[in-house]
Amino acid sequence: MKFFLDTAFVHEIREVASWGILDGVTTNPTLVAKTGRNYREILEEICSIVDGPVSAEVLSLDFEGMVREARELSKVSEKIAVKIPFTKDGLKAVKYLSSEGIKTNVTLIFSPSQALLAAKAGATFVSPFVGRLDDISHVGMDMVRTICDIFSNYDFETEVIVASVRNPIHVVEAALCGAHIVTVPYSVMELLLKHPLTDIGIERFLADWKKAFGNISLLDAIK
Repeated sequence: MKFFLDTAFVHEIREVASWGILDGVTTNPTLVAKTGRNYREILEEICSIVDGPVSAEVLSLDFEGMVREARELSKVSEKIAVKIPFTKDGLKAVKYLSSEGIKTNVTLIFSPSQALLAAKAGATFVSPFVGRLDDISHVGMDMVRTICDIFSNYDFETEVIVASVRNPIHVVEAALCGAHIVTVPYSVMELLLKHPLTDIGIERFLADWKKAFGNISLLDAIK
């Protein structure tokens, strides 16, 4: 499973990229607005950091506007995947853009039928939102599991990006479902690193070393 970071803050992207596990980035108008920076500058900087896809979203809701904006976004970098909201015009735009070789990420997916139609239209990625479904007492991961089964049945090349991830459990469940990608906010990415028993184990090892060797470093001890 690939890990994307869901953010527009460059310092977060640089940090996670340094861990050696970052495969891509997703952004949206809300995340970009929080930075207070120029949209194109942010996208160019993000694309210079990551090797994988960088999702950038259109603002238009009509077919013609989506296509115009998608073309401009795709000029920023070959890494750009244009986020298109799931609507009738969105589907039309995805079909058209895919014929031009522009990568698309259909966002705001809340049902398997929506994901199926997006894949049929030629979407590169679909982004089912699990957390928002959980918020209204639906089990978001049931949707993801069904989408993955459908895509497997028909050998769709469209990849599933599990979005609206709220906690580490969502990440593990996404992996169990067989999702291709999970996009995670920085706060959740940090939580994935942590376990209290790991911290206790490190503290114990260091205490045992100090008891046996005092303040001698490992490098000095093995010379």
